Amino acid sequence: MFANLSDRLTSTFKGLRGKGRLTEADIDGTIREIRRALLDADVAVPVVRTFTGNIRERALGAEVSGALNPGEQVVKIVNEELISILGGESRPLRHAKTGPTVIMLAGLQGAGKTTLAGKLAHHLKGQGQTPLLVAADLQRPNAVNQLQVVGERAGVPVFAPEPGVTREGERQRGNPVKVAKKAMKEAEQRQHSVVIVDTAGRLGVDAELMKQAADIRKAVEPDEVLFVIDSMIGQDAVATATAFQEGVDFTGVVLTKLDGDTRGGAALSVREVTGRPILFASTGEKLDDFEVFHPDRMAGRILDMGDILTLIEQAEKAFDQEEAARMADKVTKGEDFTLTDFLSQMQQLKNMGSMKKMLGMLPGMGQMREQIENFDERELVRTEAIIQSMTPAERDNPKILNGSRRSRIASGSGMQVSDVNSLVKRFEDAQKMMRAMAKGGGMPQMPGQGGGPGAWGGMPGGKKSKGKQAPQRKVKGKSGNPAKRAQQEAAARNRAAQQAPAGSAFGLGQQEKDFDPSQLDADLGKYLK
Repeated sequence: MFANLSDRLTSTFKGLRGKGRLTEADIDGTIREIRRALLDADVAVPVVRTFTGNIRERALGAEVSGALNPGEQVVKIVNEELISILGGESRPLRHAKTGPTVIMLAGLQGAGKTTLAGKLAHHLKGQGQTPLLVAADLQRPNAVNQLQVVGERAGVPVFAPEPGVTREGERQRGNPVKVAKKAMKEAEQRQHSVVIVDTAGRLGVDAELMKQAADIRKAVEPDEVLFVIDSMIGQDAVATATAFQEGVDFTGVVLTKLDGDTRGGAALSVREVTGRPILFASTGEKLDDFEVFHPDRMAGRILDMGDILTLIEQAEKAFDQEEAARMADKVTKGEDFTLTDFLSQMQQLKNMGSMKKMLGMLPGMGQMREQIENFDERELVRTEAIIQSMTPAERDNPKILNGSRRSRIASGSGMQVSDVNSLVKRFEDAQKMMRAMAKGGGMPQMPGQGGGPGAWGGMPGGKKSKGKQAPQRKVKGKSGNPAKRAQQEAAARNRAAQQAPAGSAFGLGQQEKDFDPSQLDADLGKYLK
């Protein structure tokens, strides 16, 4: 999401970083590039003018001219203004003081209202609420059936007394206003805490659509009216939002399809034009691809500053606290990290959602967007299949994996033996790292960092690697005769001692004693034994 806008803004700021002083021409050039980037992202022209005007006014003021790093100060100003037009701070849903909280969804057909109704219900259910979905869209073919399917996936009941239109050309049956009124009685009788009403949409704004939405609003008196808008419609978002604000008067906005090829114009325009806050964002097809909209976090994503807080929140939801405590205790005690542990950690990582999305939330990852996009999400599935094809004994002790066992595992997981070998090699590297961390030695040394106990070139216990060793440098003129070689070495030590001052780091602290020929017999004895 916002990929093109993020790239353009990041590229613009590169020219400012490191400059000790910014001229008015530098600032005007930066504002010009920001304006172009926003217009290319389909941001409404009035919003672009306001946004760039505020940035220019602040950039030419004292907060930039007196800054130690004016380039970074301009980025800070852009970030703050971006947060401002996105709403400043997130607003939670308003809940009813008595009775069920009623949330009405409105928007054009194809914006994703029905799917979003299920996601919102799933989200509220996770917070301890007891939502009820109401099928008040009786005109779109199979809209009622779709809501029932979504409700079943979310584990939320659906109130649908009317079947609605089931095929193209069929006449609408039932009254959506009456359905909404009956739903309120049903919710009170069954003591549901939240009622989510899915209403009909049109391909375009018309009087009939607005009248039906207004009648439903009057009938149920909702605590929140959420305008659901497709993030990919660009400049049309402003006209559509304005029409719904005048016809229905919504209280909040929900952005859908933020995972698509969206330019971001809708998100940056709707809040500024209507004055209504953006409450939620839908970022995929799964029920969990739904999040509370935080203006500061979204601004961070657009400016490639990352969104670590959202990443942490997702990790807290996905990771099992008991499993995390067990792993920490295991590392502390110095117990071996097994493939069973590896599988458990990987499954919890999968529960967090798409790896591409998680990587995109890290600061500076916009520069690696192409590599992230090329990442194969199915690699985790393949790895999981290989480990699950092993016996418990093989997972706990991969050293017993001989050729026949690896062949069986490859066949059972639908992979190649080379894939099994590659996984085992990666696991052994991870196991070494965990052992080093348990001993307090930090990360294992990488090649070229020396041959200590944790080095790849010298393994613990003095065992050398079987890899090819670097050839030793030959000393010029070194004799093969042991007696003569001993004389040459002694003469070299004498020369070094005479050239180096006392206490030198590269010489001896005191003069070397003269060579004693009587010692030669003892030295020769060592070689001749």
